[in-house]
Amino acid sequence: MERPAWAPRSIDISVPSVSRIYDYYLGGSHNFEVDREAARKAMEFMPGLPKIMQANRAFMRRAVRFAVDGGITQFLDIGSGIPTFGSVHEVAQAADPEARVVYVDHDPVAVAHSQAVLADNEGTDVVAADLRKPYEILSSPEFGRLIDPNRPVAVLLVAILHFVEDADDPYGAVAQLRDALAPGSLLVLTHASYEGVPLPPERAGGMVSVYEDIRNPLIMRPREEIARFFEGYDMVEPGLVPMPHWRPDTSPEDEDPYAFSGFAGVGRRA
Repeated sequence: MERPAWAPRSIDISVPSVSRIYDYYLGGSHNFEVDREAARKAMEFMPGLPKIMQANRAFMRRAVRFAVDGGITQFLDIGSGIPTFGSVHEVAQAADPEARVVYVDHDPVAVAHSQAVLADNEGTDVVAADLRKPYEILSSPEFGRLIDPNRPVAVLLVAILHFVEDADDPYGAVAQLRDALAPGSLLVLTHASYEGVPLPPERAGGMVSVYEDIRNPLIMRPREEIARFFEGYDMVEPGLVPMPHWRPDTSPEDEDPYAFSGFAGVGRRA
């Protein structure tokens, strides 16, 4: 298999990666045949997966603009993946050129590509770290350089928590991040769920099993379990809702039915 110039030597390009599969769904070019094969398998069960990813990105952009409108100019995007058009720093810095963004991912391809994309942007950086170890993120030199923890920060956990199993204590990790943030900070979150998926659960379950096969289990939590991530936060209106219903720019009635799969919400730390 030909190794493209952007792929670090250290990675095994015969193993699919969640961030490269996501890149494929979004129409990106930083993925391998092994990623495309896994994506196509998942789409056999749930053909609307790209629509779900697009709804995630659209919500993320609206939430970033909401944060900047509220005076927040510091962003921590955990599980950021491969930067594609309309990433957090593009949206935030278009609204406020002083905005600072720290991206975090544990996928070496996502990190290497982020470093290349962000090389000339002083207000951004990338950390190779894992959501399950918040201390590594918060103590990183990149975080220390760009983020002032005494001022509000918007933490983005977009389409990442459903890859963290209960055994790895995702609630504990989110609570540690919350406790490190200044009052007025925001938690911006999306999460997969069987609720809202326009398919019978057994069909959607076939898609979930594809992720299990590539050793990245997808945890489809119900709404009340997703709401628990917001403990210690006041929910911003309209609360925890399907993605197209969160402060939409256009009529949700025009959205693809798959866009309503799962939930999105923003909480403000009291």
